[in-house]
Amino acid sequence: MQARRIARELALLSLSQLPSKAAKLDKKALQDVVLAAVRTLTTEARDTLETAAAELQRSDAKILDSETRAVDLDKAKTMLKEAIALTQNSINRLGGALDLPEFVQLANQTEVREYALEIVRRYYQEREEVQQQLDQALVDWQLSRLAAIDRHILQIATVEIAYLGVPDRVAINEAVELAKRYSEADGHRFINGVLRRVAQQMGVATTPPGAAVNTEV
Repeated sequence: MQARRIARELALLSLSQLPSKAAKLDKKALQDVVLAAVRTLTTEARDTLETAAAELQRSDAKILDSETRAVDLDKAKTMLKEAIALTQNSINRLGGALDLPEFVQLANQTEVREYALEIVRRYYQEREEVQQQLDQALVDWQLSRLAAIDRHILQIATVEIAYLGVPDRVAINEAVELAKRYSEADGHRFINGVLRRVAQQMGVATTPPGAAVNTEV
């Protein structure tokens, strides 16, 4: 996992914990928000593992029932299918949970924390202009009506493009990856389109629409 990619995800989790109408957030308050995001990740890892363990127990119970309580072969097959599905869910959860300890460890590194904090700080300082840029780029939508996760992904990418010197192609690609992880099924396409319009508005668009970019900064 690359440091800035982790920092963006940490900033995304941090933005969700910012008070919407606070008069002022000082550096310490912002640091506390980032710390809270790390704690959120730790809790998520623990909860995911607990859920996976519970599903494995239910799967085991289904297998036992298929052997001892099934009245016929069809009933046994149904129970086994349910057990297999529960086991698969558990495996998928464990796969995701295995990434979280590394994520949490990297999120505690100074470089990652500082970049996440810089994203959050600059967003907070420039949020009126960021909102204006996004409002102009949205077609038949209002920023306030978007799902919170989509709104925060757009805000992070706009901050990176406008204030942190990140190339638009990198910021957009990273935002799309965040959307694939956190947003709805087609959310990444919506995010991609809005951010390309943002980049065009700023006069910094350098990547043709539809071009695949995997560069990390």
